[in-house]
Amino acid sequence: MLPASIQITGEMLSAAEVQDICESLKEDGVRLLSVRGCQLSDRDFGRVCRSVAESHSLAQLNLNLGVVSSIGRTRHLADALKTNRSLQTLFLHGSPLLDAGLVTLNPALSTHPSLVCLDLGDCMLGDEALGLICGMLPPDGAKSGLRELTLSANPGISSKGWARLSIAVAHSSQLRVLNLDYNPLGDQIAGMLAVAVASSRTLEVLDLEGTGLTNQSAQVFLDMVENYPTSLRVLVLAENDISPELQQQIGDLLSEGEDDDDREALPLVPDPASITAFQQIRDKYHPIRDKYQLPAWLPHSNSSTQAVLLTSGLGESLLAETEM
Repeated sequence: MLPASIQITGEMLSAAEVQDICESLKEDGVRLLSVRGCQLSDRDFGRVCRSVAESHSLAQLNLNLGVVSSIGRTRHLADALKTNRSLQTLFLHGSPLLDAGLVTLNPALSTHPSLVCLDLGDCMLGDEALGLICGMLPPDGAKSGLRELTLSANPGISSKGWARLSIAVAHSSQLRVLNLDYNPLGDQIAGMLAVAVASSRTLEVLDLEGTGLTNQSAQVFLDMVENYPTSLRVLVLAENDISPELQQQIGDLLSEGEDDDDREALPLVPDPASITAFQQIRDKYHPIRDKYQLPAWLPHSNSSTQAVLLTSGLGESLLAETEM
C-alpha cells in the first residue's frame, strides 16, 4: 500500500489521535503529515517527534501556526531530524522560534541529507538565525543545500543580515525559490537582491510582496531583466509603491525571456516522482487578511512562462490558493 497523507488543521488532538499518527509513522504509512495550528500536549508532541525520527516514508511535515511553541518542543524536533533521513519539506511558519530556536535546530537542519524545502516565515528570527540559514545555501562545488526557502515576515532581521543572505543567494548552487514577502526590506536591500538574482544561475522565483519597495527598486530590476541573462521566471512585486507601468515592463520582459526549449528544467526535489502525491503548501503571511496557503513552488513546464505578479487578490494571483 502506498503511503498516505494525514492533514488536520486547528484542532485539539486527543491522545488516541496522536497514537494513531505515531503508529502510522512507525509503519511507514505516511508521506505527508500536517497538523498546522493544532493543539497537543508537550508529551504528545514528543511522541510524534520520536515517530518522525523512526519514519522512512515521511517526505513533508507541516507544523505551521504555533505547533512548535517552546524551546522544549524545538529540542524534540531537532532530535527527530537528527535521526530521520526521508524528510524533504519542513514547514514551521508562524512558530515563535527566535534565534535560540534556530540555534537548536541548525545542527539537524544543516546536515539533513534530504531536506530541500524550508519555511521559517513569521518565526521571529534575527541576524544570528539568518547567519545559520545562509549556511544551508552552500556555494557552487560544496554540499547540496536548500532549493526553496521562505523567510516571510521576520522584521527582526537587519540590513546587515539581508546583505549576508544576498551574498549567499548569489553563490548558491541549488536555490530555486526565495520568499521574502512582508519584510521591511526597502530599496537598498532590494538592490542587493537584484545583484544576487543576476549572479544566480538557479533562482527562478522571488517573492518581494509588501517589502516597502518603490519605483527605484523596480527600475533596478527592470535594468537587470532587460540587459542581463537571468534564470528568474516569477517576480512578485504586489503591495509595493511601484507604478503599474514599471511592473508591466518587467512582466513583459520576463515573459519574453530566453529560448526555454534550450534550457534543461531541473526538479525542485531529488525525486519528483516520489512527491507528486501531494502539493507542497506554505502559509503566506498577510498583515490584514488571515493567513492563507499557497503552493510553495511552481512546477517546471515546457513553456516556462516568466511573469511578474502585479496583483494581490487571492483569485488573481498566479499562485492559486490551495486548502489543506
